[in-house]
Amino acid sequence: MPSVIELSRFRGLDAVELRAPDGARATVLLHGGHVVSWVPAGADNQLYLSPKSSFAPGSAIRGGVPVIFPQFNTRGPLQRHGFARNKVWRLVLAQQGADDALAVLRLSDDAASRASWPHAFVLELRVSISAGTLAITMSCENRGATPLQFTGALHTYLRVGALAATSLHGLSGLQYWDAVADTIQVQQDEWLQPGGDLDRVYSGVNRDLLLRESRDHHEFRLQIHQQGFEDAVVWNPGPEKCAALADMPANGYQNMVCVEAARIARPARLAPGERWTGLQKLTLL
Repeated sequence: MPSVIELSRFRGLDAVELRAPDGARATVLLHGGHVVSWVPAGADNQLYLSPKSSFAPGSAIRGGVPVIFPQFNTRGPLQRHGFARNKVWRLVLAQQGADDALAVLRLSDDAASRASWPHAFVLELRVSISAGTLAITMSCENRGATPLQFTGALHTYLRVGALAATSLHGLSGLQYWDAVADTIQVQQDEWLQPGGDLDRVYSGVNRDLLLRESRDHHEFRLQIHQQGFEDAVVWNPGPEKCAALADMPANGYQNMVCVEAARIARPARLAPGERWTGLQKLTLL
């Protein structure tokens, strides 16, 4: 029978410390429904969390897996990246099973959200870990009487030992919007070196991606799978923009790359009672 996991504290915030029977661990905050740590069994933390990030209530956290909803970036009238990452979610379930551990959190509309985004909704996040896999499922149900639409993402910060030794595979042939150059292009190379000032939104991502890093004469490989999310964002601020970020160390860009499962180019549209679901699954190979 599954055992219940009690709430703990992380940097002064309520948290769920998931631990699978094989030793895999993850930390999920009620603040933002934010996954801030994922340690596969026998491995190191695979998520980057800035040592300069604020953990104040109502503030966004730099690193881990921020939940972007109901607006990606500044593509609309709402605050940048929406309000979900700044709100306190409700813990529905946290348990350890026979071979995994699971947390389920929910966020519903309230007076503050309806003042800027007038829709009744339930946003649910399911976080599960087992062996070398982290699976995050995000779903939205329209609880109102009128249609709604949204853009969003799982803004995943992946930790790397050295950006210069890292490459991302699986994007060849895909069209992307280069936010830095403000141009539409097609990925020609078989792999992408995610360095410098990099901000791309790839469309029609229907294949697994592979993050590879050479470290200490060994190759580390992380498989990135997504469903429901039609786009993928690849982001690294580079040295100049990173140095200008108050919540990042100046050299932090060398140890992270964001590979985000996203719904951007074609917003999700829900009629009353409809539900949308998206998944990002990370597997350390």
